[in-house]
Amino acid sequence: MPRSSAAYGRTGPGRRSAATAGGEEPDPGLAGGEWRGRTLLRPGWLAYTGVAGTAEPHAHAAVQVLIVTEGVVELSDPRQGRGPVRAAIIPARVRHALHAGPDARATMIYLDPAGDAGLRLTAWLRGPGHDRLDRWAAAARALLPPADSCGAPDPAALVRGWGAPAGPRHPALRHALRVLPELLHGPVRLTDLAAAAGISASRLGHLFAAELGLPFPPYLRWARLRRAVELAAGGASLTQAAHGAGFADSSHLTRVTREMFGLAPSRLLAALSPAAR
Repeated sequence: MPRSSAAYGRTGPGRRSAATAGGEEPDPGLAGGEWRGRTLLRPGWLAYTGVAGTAEPHAHAAVQVLIVTEGVVELSDPRQGRGPVRAAIIPARVRHALHAGPDARATMIYLDPAGDAGLRLTAWLRGPGHDRLDRWAAAARALLPPADSCGAPDPAALVRGWGAPAGPRHPALRHALRVLPELLHGPVRLTDLAAAAGISASRLGHLFAAELGLPFPPYLRWARLRRAVELAAGGASLTQAAHGAGFADSSHLTRVTREMFGLAPSRLLAALSPAAR
């Protein structure tokens, strides 16, 4: 998947996704009807900008960045700490909750912990106290630019600033990224992709990490998530979207989205639509 592609969309309390139509259970982590905004999905990260709602205590595999642009948002940590924040960086797999006041708006970025940007942010939070709210706020002050009074920040610019590479430059990697979408419906092996690109698997694996900021396995996981989004937005059921993107079944897709973002596919898919071509 070319790095320049994006997926934008809008979600609101009145929209019913293909995933929900397929009978998926509602997500217990989010209060219904509160989250309304735009979501952007790129290889290695997902960003949401819009009205902030409430998220009950949960944890997920992604590193999360929270930037409050309007109103009051409080975070809770697993040590019973709770308080308002303007920004915070929450490490992966740490339980937390979010409580938004009336008219609160925020930008949230979910980063793959194996990517360059996720690794850099995680490095600030290692060691004792990594699960404390004050540490999360201190990391945000160190790693985020000053708040912009003009509105929501640009998630892509922030991710680039955290060290994510500019994109594929090597011709073999560019060729591999052109071929990859055609293979997502089934097993994808790095050796097969490398053979199509005319280089060794070890060399191609190095190029994924060096030029895209993600090792091949997590890059493939994000590519499959994006394909599932495209298929579901086109009218496919959750099961059809899962199979078309190379997941074993809809339960597999559900596990991956909950593991990475703490969200059910219905929440994620309702907020996304196919990229403009």
